[in-house]
Amino acid sequence: MKHLYFLFFLFSPFFLISQTPGGESSITPINSVIAYQGFDETMPYVGTGEYKIYYDNVDGVLDKPIFFVDGFDPNDSRTINQMYGLLNFGAGDNLGDQVRNEGYDIVVLNFPTYMRGAETINGGADYIQRNAFILVELLNVINGLKTGSEENVVIGPSMGGLISRYALRYMEDNSLDHQTRLYISFDSPHRGANVPIGLQYLFNYMANGAPGISELEPLVDGLLGSPAAKQMLIDHYLGHVDSGGLNQTGSNLPIGAPNYRDAFQSELDALGFPEDTRNIAVTNGSGQGTLTGTIGMELLNHLFNTSATTRATILINFTPAENTSAQVTDFVGEAFFGIWIPVIFYSASSQSPLTIDGLDSAPGGQFDLYSFDDGSSALITEFVNNLTNQYFNFIPTISGLAISETDDWYDLPNVSSRFNTPFDATYIPNTNEPHVELNVGNVAFTLDEIVNPALSVDTFLETGNFRLAKNPLEDELIILSNRSFSYAQLRIVDITGKVVFAKERQLDLRSTLPLSLTSGLYVVSIETNETSIFRTKIVVR
Repeated sequence: MKHLYFLFFLFSPFFLISQTPGGESSITPINSVIAYQGFDETMPYVGTGEYKIYYDNVDGVLDKPIFFVDGFDPNDSRTINQMYGLLNFGAGDNLGDQVRNEGYDIVVLNFPTYMRGAETINGGADYIQRNAFILVELLNVINGLKTGSEENVVIGPSMGGLISRYALRYMEDNSLDHQTRLYISFDSPHRGANVPIGLQYLFNYMANGAPGISELEPLVDGLLGSPAAKQMLIDHYLGHVDSGGLNQTGSNLPIGAPNYRDAFQSELDALGFPEDTRNIAVTNGSGQGTLTGTIGMELLNHLFNTSATTRATILINFTPAENTSAQVTDFVGEAFFGIWIPVIFYSASSQSPLTIDGLDSAPGGQFDLYSFDDGSSALITEFVNNLTNQYFNFIPTISGLAISETDDWYDLPNVSSRFNTPFDATYIPNTNEPHVELNVGNVAFTLDEIVNPALSVDTFLETGNFRLAKNPLEDELIILSNRSFSYAQLRIVDITGKVVFAKERQLDLRSTLPLSLTSGLYVVSIETNETSIFRTKIVVR
């Protein structure tokens, strides 16, 4: 009987609350309690997820949870351990390891592929709402297991940021205590995501049209045809094709998947953001208007010799400039009958709005086109090798910041004060970066928010006389003041407390100080002859 009690304890969820420091739990399945019915479903269904706890390196007690929520992963290609690896940055550093050294526990949530009766469900591309309800249940479970009263941190990269936002706000609206103090959105598409419509047309035609290339079916069905993709993509080929699913019909202006995109965005907007948390956003998209490639650029123009008697010329362009219509996809298949004769033709066009350039080249977190090539298909390898640009705009900067005052994806959030983001603090790089890429700058910003909530970036103490023109910064500190001060003492210290900059000077309404500091996190303090005191944290890139 003693052995039975031991086994019950060993496999009980309560066994998860304590391990040796640095230990890991097993992967544990979890089902949502709340069911969700999607547009194309006849009844509500619960979702299935799985999670793993990476215990802290201090005491091994589950008492300071940080939830790391997976993003779009249509074929469950990322294992939980690989998700943890996404926290790598720099030269061998890992954000997860760093916070575990500070006593935090990482709870990684994955949405795997699973069976619902005889139907295969790709959890990583399922309805965002259903996955959000899995997170709701996981929050409830971990809150019931953890020791102490430390509130949670929830990090959502990419689509995981939408899942997290939805779950936390849903819990607040339904009087469910999420016990969360900090929500971190990491390059998440709060106003939608982008896959070039020219690529969408091409892949759909090659998989479902005359070429009938079966290798592309998972790409079309999983990447483009999944519920989550149809909910997020700002422009979707299904909004432009006839009932046969191939030929263009109606307007060529950007339009989302019918019955999915607009309905989801409207629901998300009405839901809003969690109110009982501090909400911050990290984007990988430029805040200075840096383009991804060029507007309307030729992405591919290549002759593919598919066999001794067949070949195809494929042309793909980025979407065109404002108020312009242009061809974005052209496919010409030829057969050899003594001479090469065209036998298959397919083309598609795109039109940009009256005052907005095409979305593909806008500032944003970048999708790496080279990632399509996993070495399993010679055709895809040849396709990738002949691209003229490695990246396209995947998560527009405006979308990552949830800015709703403009429809122009090329606007400049770093230099325009008329835009209001709902986030309490943001990190916006000057140049575009690969989607959900961690680096020294955004990790310093994120780590500070997690570990030092009492004094976060852009928090002011004792006076509103000063503010910074920009933060993060690079080679200069620009101080804005509501009036001039004849004397001020300025100091910058690093995270060890070492003074790295000290200067006495007059401060005008706008004062610029050249800096030469290594990348990282610092504290700026200003004391004036009128005892005004200002302190804030800065991130140097």
